[in-house]
Amino acid sequence: MKVNIKKSLFNPLILAGILLFIGSILVGREPYLLMLTAAQLIFVPVMLQLIIQIKNIHKIVTGVAMLSVFLLYVVSSDTWQIGFALIYLLFTLFVALLGLQRFFQRGFTNWAEISIDFGMMYLFIGGVWFFAYTAGIETGFSPLITWLTAIHFHYSAFLLPISLGFFGRIHESKWYPWVVSIILAGPMLVAIAITFWPLLEVISVSLYIFAIYLLIFLAFRTPFPTKLQAFCIRLSYGGLGFTILFSMLYAANNAFGNWPVSIDFMLVFHGFVNCVIFGLIGVLGWALGSPETKYVSPSFPVSRIRGKLKGTGERHRGLVDDLSVLVDTNVLPEKIIHFYEHTDQYQLFASVKWAIWFKPFVLCYKLISKKMQQLNLPISSKRIEMTGEIRVVDPILDGRIKPRVWVRKENENIIFAAIYSYHETADRTYMNIALPLPFSSMIGILALVEKENSLILTSEAKGDTGIYLASGKTLFKLPLSEQFSIEETNKGSLSASHSMRIFGIPFLKIKYTIHQK
Repeated sequence: MKVNIKKSLFNPLILAGILLFIGSILVGREPYLLMLTAAQLIFVPVMLQLIIQIKNIHKIVTGVAMLSVFLLYVVSSDTWQIGFALIYLLFTLFVALLGLQRFFQRGFTNWAEISIDFGMMYLFIGGVWFFAYTAGIETGFSPLITWLTAIHFHYSAFLLPISLGFFGRIHESKWYPWVVSIILAGPMLVAIAITFWPLLEVISVSLYIFAIYLLIFLAFRTPFPTKLQAFCIRLSYGGLGFTILFSMLYAANNAFGNWPVSIDFMLVFHGFVNCVIFGLIGVLGWALGSPETKYVSPSFPVSRIRGKLKGTGERHRGLVDDLSVLVDTNVLPEKIIHFYEHTDQYQLFASVKWAIWFKPFVLCYKLISKKMQQLNLPISSKRIEMTGEIRVVDPILDGRIKPRVWVRKENENIIFAAIYSYHETADRTYMNIALPLPFSSMIGILALVEKENSLILTSEAKGDTGIYLASGKTLFKLPLSEQFSIEETNKGSLSASHSMRIFGIPFLKIKYTIHQK
């Protein structure tokens, strides 16, 4: 623990920040401004070095930004002040780009790391508001409100999501994703509400309070590496739970009036307690020992094919040679097994139904999909026949086991061109599907589950499952999920249903009727 504290707090960069903060106290004119300065000179640099491996470029950029913040207290020239505020703004942009880079390396997977990524990206918004305050830019609000928005995005939108991310590295529960979602959405909802609709501010702050108190509850039920760290983090969250009540009263005052909560009151109680209890104690708590990430990069094989598929070989009879390699076929109807192993012997009739809320996006996307001849589903729910063929794909070109492409068409328009393969991880075999896109490929990793004489293929099971976008060597998990179920009907034919969700919200359902030729 001592080694970690020495590395996190007693290094030249952080010691310089502490000295600059003391200097800011000595030359400062408005004491309340120090609450934001503390975050800029101490809290932000400490948390950054707990997230990323600090290199010389990071030290230089951070050091220059810290010096610029201090010099704002020293110089009186408007030009110099704008220049130093611009330097700090560029620093926050630098941090946001690092967060964006981290996010693109994983995508929508691992809630703890998503929380950290978005916290880093939110800092740039804080930098924008700080620059607007310093430069005297007209924002539609008073200078004090502009400054308060800057401090809001340094504490609630940077420190809290990163602290929440560190907490997620040692905690796992079904409630944690909900806490992350609400807290990440909170800063933007509050900002929108303040601008357009005070009642929304009350609603968003209410949700925020629920998430904070749920976080406090989870923190007290979670074991920490040391008792001292547990005390610091629980006290930090507890202080936030106390001050957030003042935010609720302030929001209620804006919406309904007649509440004795003013800006001065918020500065004294809400701001000071957040700075000392939540900010200082919380940062110290994670500096005692920042937990390692649990995220493990996917290691399953991904198709190397990008763009338009070329060089396919001879025709093939089925999507797989032997379905028993992927699932226990002893409990499946013979018709389902036969379909996957002799797909070319079947006719497909499909009815596509888009969710009403998603149709405007479909109309725009249709212009692209028709040109790409990929994911080119019809807008109408009219029943159509999907024709097509299965052809062998060169495994050297693709890089996976026994790849074969199934091209499905409506008349002469290609709807899907999906390259099927499979892989095994930890004694479980997954269907590994690639849909080539311009400069990339959409990857679907599906688990096969037999259930009551039907077969379900899902991207929502544990393990490698998911829908990804592969571009170059980057594999980005998309906020999409799909489930495909197929069963034998009484007439000896097959029926299937393919449903898709985005952020858990249904947007597409395809019903299939499948007959043997």
